[in-house]
Amino acid sequence: MSQLSQFFAQNQFCVLIEYLTSLKETYPVTTSFAGFPSVMTLADRVHTDNDLAPLDAVKGYPDEIDKLLHFAGKGRDIAEFKQFLHQAEAQSLHNLLLLTGDKLKQHQDGEGGVSRTRYLESVNAVMAAKQHGGFCIGVAFNPFKYTEAEIDAQYFKLHKKIKAGADFIISQLGYDMAALQQLQTFLQQHCYSQKLLACVMPLSLARAKFMLQQQVAGIVITPQMIKLLEQEKAAGLSERVYARCALQILICQHLGFAGVHLSACHKPEEQQLLQSYIEQYRNLDLASCQQMWHTLWQDQAGERFRPIVQQYAQQVSLGQIVKYQQLHLMHDTVFNSKLGRGIGHMIFNRGFWNKKPAAKALLKTELLSKHSVVGCDNCGQCRLADTLYICPETCPKGLANGPCGGTSLDRCEFGDRECIHSVKARLAKAVQQTDVLKAQLIEAVPVEVRGSSSWKNWYLQDEPHH
Repeated sequence: MSQLSQFFAQNQFCVLIEYLTSLKETYPVTTSFAGFPSVMTLADRVHTDNDLAPLDAVKGYPDEIDKLLHFAGKGRDIAEFKQFLHQAEAQSLHNLLLLTGDKLKQHQDGEGGVSRTRYLESVNAVMAAKQHGGFCIGVAFNPFKYTEAEIDAQYFKLHKKIKAGADFIISQLGYDMAALQQLQTFLQQHCYSQKLLACVMPLSLARAKFMLQQQVAGIVITPQMIKLLEQEKAAGLSERVYARCALQILICQHLGFAGVHLSACHKPEEQQLLQSYIEQYRNLDLASCQQMWHTLWQDQAGERFRPIVQQYAQQVSLGQIVKYQQLHLMHDTVFNSKLGRGIGHMIFNRGFWNKKPAAKALLKTELLSKHSVVGCDNCGQCRLADTLYICPETCPKGLANGPCGGTSLDRCEFGDRECIHSVKARLAKAVQQTDVLKAQLIEAVPVEVRGSSSWKNWYLQDEPHH
């Protein structure tokens, strides 16, 4: 059992301290932070797509130090992740934080003849790690969402992550404590036993401006927050950044969180300053910590942390409902009925389809019949029945199990469309199919399957692929 697993088992509040593998120097690592046990975490592909891999970065730190490795699925396949699991096991590394990952800097959209970039989503990584066994598996979750469909889509996927085998949950970086408590309430209401940690960061003006200007995926930085940080810097009160971070950590401890994931605080002098504020406030009760938190943010209601949301709700159209009903009926008749499966098996169980001209003609026919209707991209493993006939290939990352954490007010991280998972969440509620989005674990499409006929693959398997 890893040290992190022991902390969880013993209900010890712990601090996970993040180190970036892109850093050019190795910083001292501690096993205790302000009296709390600590574990180092190594981030994956944060600054660049070519950052040193965490599996390689760990070699610069003592073996006896417990470590949490991040694995971002951007630009990676399930086979590559399974190889990573064997390598981690061989190095006696048993703590994992499995992420879909934000947009690759070198993302390719498939236009101009280039191969499309695809992402291994966290649900599939958790499934594989759980099947492998021997790992303490963490997932990320973003509770800082502010439209109904966006919130629903995130929580639907969290159900899946937990069902897939997650042992603990780390929130996205954020400062809206009401949203963090909503996440905690969700876990309690559903009797989920997974440990919950909050991602925290001493939010300086420079960091806040960078995240706002660069539109860092999934992180909510409002103009009101920037304004306060500017006022504090002008008044020489920049140390309040660390005071607030200390209070957020202590509030999480009082609320019963399992710990925090501390980002952007790897330098010894920064850690010492933060620890000094934790010690200063350690004896305060929850109410006193919360009052001081609101006072330092000059915001009693928490409105400073929330984006302005337009006062209207997107609605599901009658056309979307009818399209779903028609496709659902067709799928059940052609692909799921005994007659349909029997005929399909008889047609495709012939060597004729293995010949190159026939295979090419079949693939083209399938693409022409489905692309204009649902956006099919010849994935070879059709998942439409599990995604309410909204094709995951129309997501830039190709995510089938639910959204990434990078959406903003229903908009895709890529900024050029509405998130298909928000659309799907609205439709699911309208047609009373939310259980599908909560419980149906959709397997990753192997690279070798792509570019083949999903029709032929469907009919020639013993049972439908779920």
